[in-house]
Amino acid sequence: MTDVVVTSTESIPGYEIVEVLGIVTGNTVRAKHIGKDILAGLKNIVGGELQEYTEMLSDARKEALNRMIKEAKNMGANAVVNVRFATSQTMAGAAELLAYGTAVKIRMK
Repeated sequence: MTDVVVTSTESIPGYEIVEVLGIVTGNTVRAKHIGKDILAGLKNIVGGELQEYTEMLSDARKEALNRMIKEAKNMGANAVVNVRFATSQTMAGAAELLAYGTAVKIRMK
């Protein structure tokens, strides 16, 4: 198995956890772009999805997840279970997105 299996569940059907390696995290801090703020402000008046922010958050989730997976691989894991995401405002106009889970070694049953 060369890729890391990532799941929000405690177990992976068909596999058994043979070793728990520890908690792994990945994060990114993103700031709003003034141009996107202006577009979002206009969209806020008429309603609808703030697509610029949706894209920014989607990119942030991917980056945080990739960083978490890299940390798991560095520990020798081939899976991460109980994956969760959290966000927090770090300063005005900037937010952190954190991905975290438990790095494990798995094998087929």
